[in-house]
Amino acid sequence: MPLSIQTNVASLNAQNNIRVNTAFQANTINQLSSGYRITSSADDAAGLAVANKFRGDTAELTQGVLNAQNGISSLQIVDGGLNNVSNILDRLRTLATQSASATFTGDRATLNTEYQGLLTEINRQAANVKLDTGGAYNTNLVTYVGGGTNTANAQVSVDLSGSNNAVDSTALGIATSSVAGGGTLISGNTVRLDNSAVSFLTGTSQSFTFHLNTGTGNQDVTVAISGGSGGKSGTQVISDLNNSLQAYGITAAISSSGTLEFGGSTAYTVTTTAAGTGPISSTGTAVNGANYSIGSGTFAAFAVGGGTAATESFVVQNGGGAYTVSLTSANAGSLSAALTTINTALSGSGVYAVTAANGTDISLQGSSTFSVNETAFTAGSGGGTGSVFGAVGAQTVTAASSTASNTGNAIAALTALQTAVTNLGLVQGKVGAGVNKLSYAVNLAQSQITNYSAAQAGIRDADVAAQAANLTKAQVLQQASLAALAQANSAPQAVLSLLRG
Repeated sequence: MPLSIQTNVASLNAQNNIRVNTAFQANTINQLSSGYRITSSADDAAGLAVANKFRGDTAELTQGVLNAQNGISSLQIVDGGLNNVSNILDRLRTLATQSASATFTGDRATLNTEYQGLLTEINRQAANVKLDTGGAYNTNLVTYVGGGTNTANAQVSVDLSGSNNAVDSTALGIATSSVAGGGTLISGNTVRLDNSAVSFLTGTSQSFTFHLNTGTGNQDVTVAISGGSGGKSGTQVISDLNNSLQAYGITAAISSSGTLEFGGSTAYTVTTTAAGTGPISSTGTAVNGANYSIGSGTFAAFAVGGGTAATESFVVQNGGGAYTVSLTSANAGSLSAALTTINTALSGSGVYAVTAANGTDISLQGSSTFSVNETAFTAGSGGGTGSVFGAVGAQTVTAASSTASNTGNAIAALTALQTAVTNLGLVQGKVGAGVNKLSYAVNLAQSQITNYSAAQAGIRDADVAAQAANLTKAQVLQQASLAALAQANSAPQAVLSLLRG
């Protein structure tokens, strides 16, 4: 290499090495001081992207663990409340058992006072733990834990929705129960239901056959209600009937007089296995010999007579309107002709005529209250001498009840309480299962947090031992570079020796 004063290549090389060594030393110090191998995207863009994803997953799961732990705490509070409700049910069964004994000589009214107070306490506690009907926890409780490939997999659901998961006295089926003296025990083919605490005795069954008149055809539906081994209360009987009849537009209820009544939007007649009863409907009372008030789900029946040249006129009043129907042997000589004539006259009234249960009579049916008022009648000659069409008032099933018993209410209460205990146990099982589900979810999330954190550390964290060695190396290189630079800067002075004389 020629000697040169203008360009000191050795000095330039030394300066460049100093710059490289300085950067190496600075990077090493940065990693050691921060603890990260990647402190900016320039260090490792791909590695930083992967590490950031793991860090985000870890943050999500960490909060998810807190969510699940909060859910566990809430369910444990509910579980404690359910345990207390269970204790109250035990006390209620004790009171009912005491009252159900025929040899009990104490005051059943006093027992019932405590009994009713405990029912109120169940309602208060159910509301307190938010598991009364419509309460905050009477729903599908969804806890977001995270860590899943989609939203559904990242959530844990505990379904406590619906009345079957509520624990207030109504939802448990004991709100109307009582241990006071009285209550009618029904035996045989009787259908009197004095109150909601009345119970069918073991083995009792009752059948109801409904002849439905839909306007397009007739259909018979038979509903059988059995008392079963534990008996059924009036409320349970009504529930069973309505479950079977709701598809046909018919509802069952207990009247204020304790009788079983039916109503609905479909024309029908109904017979039962009870002795001495016939076709019935839900409401409707004969006002006098000619006027008949017909309620929703009831009917007025008109029998076709055998006379000829007879006439029958009546007015149907519904919603403020009056519709006159005039029937003669000419336009009502047959059942089908009579149906056509009546329905034509009643068009737009909301009342229509259908074939009655016996296949020969006509029933008027409406979805709202209407009245039928006979305005004119002319008897004809021939086989019949009476009215061609005679209005028939509604009837109600009322069979004789058995003798009232001091223990009837208590026995019915015991049946209801047994069911309540079973239902409460099912709810407790769901709550306990929910606690376990969330606990397992926490375990998985904690495992994922550990693994994600380890994966992120492997990509992003600095190797302190290696970087400590690199720092020593950088410092030595830096010192050597500076010494070399000093030597390189003094090299051009050797040229001066050539210029000396």
